[in-house]
Amino acid sequence: MRIDCRKITAVVVWAVLMIGVAGKPVLAEECERQPRADPGAMTADAAVARPAGTVATVTGFAIFIVTSPFAAMGGNTHEAWQSLVAEPARYTFTRPLGHFDCEPRASKKK
Repeated sequence: MRIDCRKITAVVVWAVLMIGVAGKPVLAEECERQPRADPGAMTADAAVARPAGTVATVTGFAIFIVTSPFAAMGGNTHEAWQSLVAEPARYTFTRPLGHFDCEPRASKKK
């Protein structure tokens, strides 16, 4: 069986874009942390959200590298870094397992 790299790439890009679009409203919400996460939510987080977040972080870093000259010319390199790399990394690596809507944000710590 032959693997078509274009189809796999298209699916990965689509998934990353959908995560980015779907994740932005969640990032804007304010909520209290729940003391205990649902085991199903923890499983979904570990199996789907964390790997997708890792892909989004790596893809965001690649996009940042490509677009950093333009961001530097526009004077918003820090903003581009935060949006493309720091937020996906924070969502992936610092959020408690199974807590999708209560992750710490760097912009709130300022």
